[in-house]
Amino acid sequence: MAAAQGRLSDGAGGMDEAKGTEEEARHKGSHNGSNGSGGGTGSAAPPAFAAAVEALRAARLRPQIEVEATPAPKRLAPHAYALEAAVVDGDEDLADGRLVLLHDPAGHDAWHGTFRLVTLVRAELEPEMAADPLLPEVCWSWLTGALQARGLTYGEPSGTVTRASSHYFGGLSARPSASQIEIRASWTPREGLGGVPDTAAHLSSWCDLLAQVAGLPPAAPGDASVVTLPQRRGPQSR
Repeated sequence: MAAAQGRLSDGAGGMDEAKGTEEEARHKGSHNGSNGSGGGTGSAAPPAFAAAVEALRAARLRPQIEVEATPAPKRLAPHAYALEAAVVDGDEDLADGRLVLLHDPAGHDAWHGTFRLVTLVRAELEPEMAADPLLPEVCWSWLTGALQARGLTYGEPSGTVTRASSHYFGGLSARPSASQIEIRASWTPREGLGGVPDTAAHLSSWCDLLAQVAGLPPAAPGDASVVTLPQRRGPQSR
């Protein structure tokens, strides 16, 4: 899986490498079975965090999205669990991303809660689509619309939408220009019974965002105000 790499922000000024250490990578497991350092669900994990992670592992997602556990950043919170995902069409990745669940049992002033979700999502665009001046606002609406469509309550949302273009010259001049959209965001999920947020529903909403960025049709009727991204020039090789 060609997962998104880069840096993740917890929305409170703290940052860490999205890529884990070699030791973490050795403990990497699947979406349904990881119990290594990427999951952060060892015997010392608080019950609320363990329950939130178990809900992530048990979530049922649309078949076009492949999800697996990956080493989590260590310095954003006392407890963290990370997933990477790709929207797949045959042997091609249409979009990819990373979702990190953070937990600080003592609470975090900037989060206004004890849990935080942090994400990085990216995909390629047609150059003319990337040139649309309203694209950043539309992309942000894809995230908030995906959460609202599933009736989720959340607080303290923050993030950035970045578009970049690559133009090739000299020996690479035969390559067509490429444009990419990148969404980085974080939000505080509402905590439910036992202080546990509905992480499965938040994961499903995040996958809705991934599918929308990839240009897939919605799995179910959603918010009519949310725009679906047209199919791009072509998928990326995995």
